Amino acid sequence: MTDVNLLYVNSFGIAFEWPTAPSYTTKKIQLVFRDTGLMLSKEELWQFLKNIQHAKRSSSPCADCSAKHSCRALLVDSPFTQVSFAMNVEELKAMNDLVKGTLFHLDLENLLDDILRN
Repeated sequence: MTDVNLLYVNSFGIAFEWPTAPSYTTKKIQLVFRDTGLMLSKEELWQFLKNIQHAKRSSSPCADCSAKHSCRALLVDSPFTQVSFAMNVEELKAMNDLVKGTLFHLDLENLLDDILRN
């Protein structure tokens, strides 16, 4: 993956930027997980993180269910109103980590750029 600017990766997915992205994808982050790829702005990533955290707080798997960690009973809204993702508890945790790690790396890059400019 030398053709991309890798931002963050975990066991669930990967986040990167295309260095030679077309103008319509400028400042968009490619988030790839399962069989899905999303092009998101930083603001959309923040919204997605809020949606993930809302799903974690408001949804709990059935306490007596033996498949509660593998059943995709949790719905997570994407930043796009027409799209939601069905996830299990482990996927939700991994997605939370993927988005948080990506946002952390973006903020760190911005901080370092600011320091180097001054």
